[in-house]
Amino acid sequence: MPRIALYTLIVCVLAVAAAVVSFARGSWLGIVWVLLAGLASNMTWYYVKRGRAAAGQGKSVTG
Repeated sequence: MPRIALYTLIVCVLAVAAAVVSFARGSWLGIVWVLLAGLASNMTWYYVKRGRAAAGQGKSVTG
């Protein structure tokens, strides 16, 4: 797994945790955290797929 995919996965998990806490406190700000989690999730899948394709071709993911 490329390093950037790992970072986006961490952001996704933290955003989900923030959304849960926000909704538990009764705040509608959790919607923003859910949207951020969705974006981070999509970025994670993109970089994982890109890393697999680059590994198959022997290229670097970051350059």
